[in-house]
Amino acid sequence: MRRVLSVVLILLAGCVQLPPTPADIQAKKFEAVPDKAVVYLVRAYPDFSDNAATLWLGESVMITTYPGTYYRWEVAPGAHRITGYGPDIGAIMVQAEAGRIHYVLQRLAPFLRFPSSYFQLIAEPAGRSAVMRSTLVGGG
Repeated sequence: MRRVLSVVLILLAGCVQLPPTPADIQAKKFEAVPDKAVVYLVRAYPDFSDNAATLWLGESVMITTYPGTYYRWEVAPGAHRITGYGPDIGAIMVQAEAGRIHYVLQRLAPFLRFPSSYFQLIAEPAGRSAVMRSTLVGGG
């Protein structure tokens, strides 16, 4: 009986969600930056695929997303491209405005051997909600 109880407790411990990091808490304050734009890239959960998806944010930042993750990206005003890496041909151009927050939803195409991202700009209420259900990847 003790062995069964131990196994059950170990399995339940694996289901415990870790507390958010300080960076995650800060990013979820949704604070705009006066001279920059903020772009939240949110990977849908559930998604059509559990595969990792590596992306380029502009030409210098590379991240990897998983279902239920997000990334906060501060950029100068203007056009910024988010693209898949390698065989992932997904791409979106975000026209970022200073002092504004933009939300981009990412989904992976179903039934493909290699991940292929589909992106769409989403409105603030849906964007905030998706971020609140997700976990920050990287340092933000």
